[in-house]
Amino acid sequence: MGKLRVLVVDDSAVYRRLLSDIIGEFSDAEVVGTAPHGEIALRKLAHLEVDVVTLDIAMPVLDGLQTLEELQKLPLPPTVVMVSAATKHNATVTLDALERGAYDFVTKPNAKNPDENRARLGRQLRPIFATLAARLALRGSSGTDYAAVRSPRRDNSAEALLAEARLPSPTPATEAMKRIRVSPGRPTSEAPELIAIGVSTGGPAALAKLIPALPGDLHVPVVLVQHMPPQFTRSLAESLDKRSPLSVCEAEDGQPLRRGLVYIAPGGRQMRLVGTRSAASIELTDDPPEHSCRPAVDYLFRSVATVFGATALGVIMTGMGADGAAGLRLLKRAGAWTLAQDKETCVVFGMPAEAIKAGAVDETLPLERIAPRIVELVTAGGNP
Repeated sequence: MGKLRVLVVDDSAVYRRLLSDIIGEFSDAEVVGTAPHGEIALRKLAHLEVDVVTLDIAMPVLDGLQTLEELQKLPLPPTVVMVSAATKHNATVTLDALERGAYDFVTKPNAKNPDENRARLGRQLRPIFATLAARLALRGSSGTDYAAVRSPRRDNSAEALLAEARLPSPTPATEAMKRIRVSPGRPTSEAPELIAIGVSTGGPAALAKLIPALPGDLHVPVVLVQHMPPQFTRSLAESLDKRSPLSVCEAEDGQPLRRGLVYIAPGGRQMRLVGTRSAASIELTDDPPEHSCRPAVDYLFRSVATVFGATALGVIMTGMGADGAAGLRLLKRAGAWTLAQDKETCVVFGMPAEAIKAGAVDETLPLERIAPRIVELVTAGGNP
C-alpha cells in the first residue's frame, strides 16, 4: 500500500518542523514538502503529487481560507486538515473552513512543555491519518456496504450493553442503566419528545445543513454532541443559531430542557440528562473521556435512554470511530426509534457504520432526508 503524501503549510518554521516530524513517524504517511504560506503551497502543488495538505489558518500572502478556496478549484483537490490555534477567532474561521470543504482540523497545543505539545498534536493527528490511509487503501474498490449488511445476533442483556457502553460496575450509573425499561416491541404511536444527535468528523458541515432545516415550530428539545474542543463548540452554536429557525446554544450546567431549543455539549465536558421526562435538565461533568472523547456521544445517549426511553429519537451521523453505537443500542432497546446518516453523504462512515453493524439503527438516510424525517416522526406521532 502506498503512503499518504503530505504537504505541510504553516508560516511558523517551528510548526512546519514539528508537524513534519510527527507525520514522518506515521507508517502510512510521508511529508513530501513544506510551505510558509498558501501561495508557495500552490506553486509546489503544480509539480508535487499530494494526497493531504495540513493548512495553518493565519498566514501572510495567502491565508488558510484563501488557500483552501484555491485548492478546491484543482481538478483533484487534496484532502485538507486545518491546523488552528485554540482561540475564539480561529474557532470561527475553522468552522468556516470545515463548511467549505476541509476534512477535519487539529488544534495547536499551548502547554509549556514542548514534549507535551508534541504528544498532544500526535494524538490528534494519528486517528485522522489512519482513517485517510484506510481510504487510500480502499480507493478503486467499493469497500463494505454496511447498510446492506445484516445485523448479527447480539447479546441484548443489560450487562452486555453496559459493558459495550464502557460503564464500570457496580456504579450508581450502572444500576440506573439496569432500570431502563425494555420495550417488548417497537413503538407505533408515541411521538418523540426529544431528539438526541451524535456526530464527529464532517459534523460542522452536516449540521449546517441539518439544523437550519428543522422548523421553528419543532416543539421538542434537541441535545447534540459534536466532537470538538472548548471554544469551537461555542462558535459552532453561535454559527448555527444565526442561520436556524430554532434557537441553538452551548449547553450550561443545570439548564432545564425547553422545547424548540438545540443544546450543544461544550468541548471538554461530558453532558448528560437528569430528572424526568417532564422536568429534565442538563448536567455537565468532568467524567473521563470515552472513546478518547469528551464530550462523548455514548455518555449522552445513555442518559437519554434512562430519562426519555421510548419517547426519544436517536440520530448518529458522520464521524470516525465507534462512539455512539453502544448508546444508540441502549436507546433502541428502550424502545426509541433510531436514524443513521448513509455512507454516500458521510465524510467518514465510521460511527454510523458501527451503529448499523451493532443492530442499533432502524433507518439509514442521506443527509438531506434526516431533517424531513425528524419532522415527520415528531409531527405524525411515532414511527411507521
